[in-house]
Amino acid sequence: MKYRTVIFYREYFEEFYYAQTNDVKTKITWTLRLIERIWKIPETYLKHIESTDGLYEIRVQFGSDTLRIFCFFDTGQVVVVLTGFHKKTAKTPKKEIKKALTLKQQYEKEK
Repeated sequence: MKYRTVIFYREYFEEFYYAQTNDVKTKITWTLRLIERIWKIPETYLKHIESTDGLYEIRVQFGSDTLRIFCFFDTGQVVVVLTGFHKKTAKTPKKEIKKALTLKQQYEKEK
């Protein structure tokens, strides 16, 4: 049973996704399906970004690789995936957060 539907906004996430190895793509796909199918998602996989208006990060760990995928919730149980990046520092870079918030605003304006 699906509790949510994951959609991609434009091509930003897909470009990131297709640049990954097959093993990493498999882990990303597994994580996105988990988000669709589990009612209460653990913070291990989905966490709200503090001091933002509804921006979340999907957390994907693959070996020593740490990936973050920005998303937000739209009406109805729709998760809109924006963009992804490889996390190399302890804190999420402000530049990446700003980029995701800009994409979120674009989506909302177009809707």
